Amino acid sequence: MKTISLLCKSVLFCGICLSSAAGAAQLPLKVESYPVAQVRLTESPFKHAERMDISYLLGLDTDRLLAPYLKEAGLPPKAPNYTNWENTGLDGHIGGHYLSALSYMYAATGDERIRERLYYTLSELKRCQEAAGDGYLCGVPHGREVWKEIAEGNIRASGFGLNDRWVPLYNIHKIYGGLRDAYVQAGAEEAKTMLVNLTDWMEQVVRNLSDGQMQDMLRSEHGGLNEVFADVAELTGDARYLELAHRFSHKEILEPLLRGEDRLTGMHANTQIPKVIGFKRIADLERNTEWNEGVRFFWNTVVNRRSVSIGGNSVREHFHPADDFDGMLHSEQGPETCNTYNMLRLTKMLYATDGNPAYMDYYERALYNHILSTQNPVQGGFVYFTPMRAGHYRVYSQPQTSFWCCVGSGLENHARYGEMIYGHRTDELYVHLFIPSVLHDDKRGLVLTQENNFPEEEATSLLFTSLKKKQRFTLRIRSPRWVQPGLLRLTLNGASVPVTVEEGYVSLTRTWSEGDRVRLELPMHLHAETTPDGKARYSFLYGPLVLAANMGLQGQQGLYADDSRGGHIASGELLPADKMPVLVGEPGTLLTHLQKVEGKPLTFALNGVSPAVYEGLELVPFNRLHECRYMIYFPLISEHDLLIREERLAREERERMALDARTVDKVVCGEQQPESDRFIRMEDARAGVDNGVHWRETGGWFAYRMKTDGRPLTEIRVVCRVDENRDARLLLDGKEVARIDGTQAVHIIPLPGTWKGTSPLELKVEKFRSSVSLRICEIRLLAR
Repeated sequence: MKTISLLCKSVLFCGICLSSAAGAAQLPLKVESYPVAQVRLTESPFKHAERMDISYLLGLDTDRLLAPYLKEAGLPPKAPNYTNWENTGLDGHIGGHYLSALSYMYAATGDERIRERLYYTLSELKRCQEAAGDGYLCGVPHGREVWKEIAEGNIRASGFGLNDRWVPLYNIHKIYGGLRDAYVQAGAEEAKTMLVNLTDWMEQVVRNLSDGQMQDMLRSEHGGLNEVFADVAELTGDARYLELAHRFSHKEILEPLLRGEDRLTGMHANTQIPKVIGFKRIADLERNTEWNEGVRFFWNTVVNRRSVSIGGNSVREHFHPADDFDGMLHSEQGPETCNTYNMLRLTKMLYATDGNPAYMDYYERALYNHILSTQNPVQGGFVYFTPMRAGHYRVYSQPQTSFWCCVGSGLENHARYGEMIYGHRTDELYVHLFIPSVLHDDKRGLVLTQENNFPEEEATSLLFTSLKKKQRFTLRIRSPRWVQPGLLRLTLNGASVPVTVEEGYVSLTRTWSEGDRVRLELPMHLHAETTPDGKARYSFLYGPLVLAANMGLQGQQGLYADDSRGGHIASGELLPADKMPVLVGEPGTLLTHLQKVEGKPLTFALNGVSPAVYEGLELVPFNRLHECRYMIYFPLISEHDLLIREERLAREERERMALDARTVDKVVCGEQQPESDRFIRMEDARAGVDNGVHWRETGGWFAYRMKTDGRPLTEIRVVCRVDENRDARLLLDGKEVARIDGTQAVHIIPLPGTWKGTSPLELKVEKFRSSVSLRICEIRLLAR
């Protein structure tokens, strides 16, 4: 383990105290995680995912990832930018993720190929920063212009942009995080210097901005800049950086959380989660219990009221109404991987200071069922959206075409599996997760090897070796929520030991010797849960594993993504909801619908299903289903209501699918990614959300570059909020095609036969007679 001594900084990071000027001592750690550098995975699906991630990392061309930084520094690039998001405005964001992923992967494996990539990347970035001369390091195209305008107080911010650039603060946050991880995880001293220099540069940019100007700027997505600046405060002991972290804390999000108010509906989900991570980081450094409670409230709201069984949240990237998951189960754009990546980071921080086993239950659920499932185990690509819609599928990235945010977080996810398997405090050693691995604890002078074939085998074994001397401490092994009370079985060196569970953990206190072996049996059982809105649709779990059905291979259009802006969305045919299986019966007999399949581990057959063709449909762990359509949630309906349901669903689905078949392009107004993908331009326009429905209005105009596919366009369909006092004017390529009012919610606008749809079209919405236009929710271009 030659890397352990290199990486001791990651052990110390949470224990460095700020100077007295920085405030009170930190919130105490109840349980501290071992750093990734002290844990090595052994054979399991997680180890396989780690190996696939190494291949993906090494398959990327570092010089192409670095090209945006060299350009911005005035240096000649060694290769052209990658395409996709890397040359359409978010240039350089993957470079920051790449630096983080290399740092974690080197810590996790000690792989020399990864080390070489890491230090080459750092050396090139250092060249860029030195050429800048003032600490600046970023890949935002012509970014100097943006930062100069901001420094002068000229701020034009919205959720998806800042001063006519695609979220530059979000972009630059990635390189801040990469430099931090290179120092903390990989021990690269120069990365710390570069991080501090870049932070000093940002401090100068915002030095003269008022608090109001700062808060206005923070309406633009900015990642977790407050977290990184708090990290720099801890690393340097300089309270100036903690003040900077406060200045980058978005009060519009923070203040409702402090009051215990859930105002998340309609918000872009992954814009908010990193902000809350920053609130937690500041709270920990300042011992700020009020902020810590606000963070807890956020976590409980998202996990218990807004997440589905796999641990993910959001639909079309936004928080949907907590009391209505229908949109989630109808959309092809389900939980986003980045959201869960960040929720796991937040969960790790909360567990460290709270020690509540509920955090670990969620962490395990999301890790096994969402994160592990988002990597293709053969091709290696990463998933952006995991649809909850019955019978839909996922799209996988390709190394040379796909550079979405979830590729960046995906590169990191599969390098970080070791960071929460084990934990410790003064006289206790914790086992949180049942992932085969080896823990090297140099401080205690021992090696702990966890061996199992979990979850096929419902048990785990722990072997103590390399003990320098006998020592007394408490071994605490998590007693997961999915094990029924009283069923855990514990043996020590082959002899049965009484099970004592304290605060969610099995405790065994003794003087440990070389070769001691502990075995814990973890019997799993079948259980079911609804969506948090309580409607009668159920996801089945066996132990921590969400079960799902393979619904076939047909029509998986774009299964491997190209470099188009929408290539991450599974745009193939939506299978009719009325043709999907439902369970016919009553809640009290729900689990009788599943029977174990003999000879097939972790496989269950469904019975009592309609339509009858699905009788015997097999359910297996979701993380093992790839390159197929699938189903996770199964409606439960009585025989009496079955016929009524089928007639209603068939009618609604016919209408929806007929409309989708005619749709050439669609934009959901006010949603960040659809508008960004259509290169929105605007003047005096703003977005909002009512009851989970997004809209955009304007006192001037807004316009989209709508995609076409060569089909003759016959109509424009506009959905708006009903308001008799408002109206709007629509123009297509500069020609007026309609004037609409707010007396109805849906407008169908016929087009003259000259619109052939052979090239991108600009669709523009202007105010008309009213001072502010209608609130437009959705626009579709329709063909015959």
